[in-house]
Amino acid sequence: MTAAGTATQDQDRHTVSARGITKAFPGVTANDGVDFDADRGEVHALLGENGSGKTTLCKILTGLYRPDAGDVLVGGNPVNFRSPADAYDAGIFMVHQHFSLVSSMTVAENVVLGWQRHKGRGFNRRQVEDEVARAAERFDMPVDPRAVISRLSVGERQRVEILKAFYRGARTLILDEPTSVLTPQEAEQLFVSLRRMATEGEAVVFISHKLDEVSALCDRVTVLRQGRVSGSADLRSERVDARGLARMMVGRDIAFARRSRSAPVAEGDPALELRYVSALDADGTTALHNVTLSVRPGEILGVAGVAGNGQVALGEVIGGLRKRTAGEVRLRGEPLPPGNPRAASDRGLAYVPEDRIGTGLAPGLTVADNCVLKSFRQRQLGRGPFLVKSRILARTRRLLEAFNVKGTSESLVRQLSGGNAQKVLLAREISSAPQVLVVATPTRGLDVSAMESIRGLLLEAAAAGTAILLISEDLGEILDLADRIAVISRGRIQGVLDADGADPEQVGVLMMGGSLEDAGASSL
Repeated sequence: MTAAGTATQDQDRHTVSARGITKAFPGVTANDGVDFDADRGEVHALLGENGSGKTTLCKILTGLYRPDAGDVLVGGNPVNFRSPADAYDAGIFMVHQHFSLVSSMTVAENVVLGWQRHKGRGFNRRQVEDEVARAAERFDMPVDPRAVISRLSVGERQRVEILKAFYRGARTLILDEPTSVLTPQEAEQLFVSLRRMATEGEAVVFISHKLDEVSALCDRVTVLRQGRVSGSADLRSERVDARGLARMMVGRDIAFARRSRSAPVAEGDPALELRYVSALDADGTTALHNVTLSVRPGEILGVAGVAGNGQVALGEVIGGLRKRTAGEVRLRGEPLPPGNPRAASDRGLAYVPEDRIGTGLAPGLTVADNCVLKSFRQRQLGRGPFLVKSRILARTRRLLEAFNVKGTSESLVRQLSGGNAQKVLLAREISSAPQVLVVATPTRGLDVSAMESIRGLLLEAAAAGTAILLISEDLGEILDLADRIAVISRGRIQGVLDADGADPEQVGVLMMGGSLEDAGASSL
């Protein structure tokens, strides 16, 4: 075959390509000569640490950014996207972690909302519902076109976002961390649908930090590091496991710390107890209902559940940021007054909230300021009523070194990467030598290197005798770190299981609201 014929074949195969893409921002080059192809009929993983350039590349491919140099090609022809609407017209869509759906509208209404094809003409509800139903059947993504979004599960809402893209003519679908909010069963159903899409000739770009999923699902992988392509592999012909993918991402072997369960957890009275705790959301609906849990010194109790099932309320009630409507929280046997975060802190409780920037840290302040936000009253940091800056900076430097934070004492928190910001928050909380540590989604959105570090910090804290309540939507993380697993659904604890030998499928049944009997499991 001639060179021209080969080039034509490549053009027919690629749905979208990047050639020599370069994009710089003040002080950083996000993409530096990046080449990338998404091919028809494949699921292509795009991997890299936080800050590697993945997000920037995807924003260029979807018309949110314009490159400083290089070309985006569709069907082998250079294109100049001026907005996401241009990318939509070229068949390129992205489904983000945070869905853009109107909760009060139906599935069908969301699918056509704002789409050019339906502007200026009447909305034929039945026709759209029938078309959405056919698309759902085609890709094996069951969803009722007439259902109101607010009544759907997280997994069903994700299906609506994907169906919306294909209803509008998607040929390339980019998915950003699509399984982070799904149960194991929902994730497996998603993989079936993605394979179906690839079989029908679409291109799927899969962005994930869950490398086991990448190995199991994807056909090819492209890895970015510091804005450049650092490696690629055809997983259909090359044997590359999760460890190999991690090595491609960070340039070294990654060894995720796991809980050693060879020795029993220290016995004794619980350090943290919740007895029949209930609480409300801001709109007056039930957030927690009769939650009863306990954690002993040195134990890690994992709380597993799909996002939006009461995890935020659970952490806030224990941390004193939300008042409970019933029940009690006890620290070391003594009742904790409701809605009093200072009392909780003074009694030996440390809290790492889900929203590390909005709630846990003050992004406009320096790292040093954030490190002493809860300890500035200590005498060793001041002289009389005045704080001594040199003492604050000395303590902060010790924490940055001990917790391997990349940044300086005078850096603003908002200038840090997600992983380093999370380590600053953990450093502040763990350095107080707490009796109890409540930590919510500690590795969400972080790359494998930051995840490795933070998992190690949690295990070290447990080994030092801290009772840890680990609230996470990452079931793999809970299975690796926890001694016991409490499963929450719709604000209720469905059951508590021994993590040693726990079956992910059983946990998934409980996460979806099933009972222990449904899951074929027994409670501790």
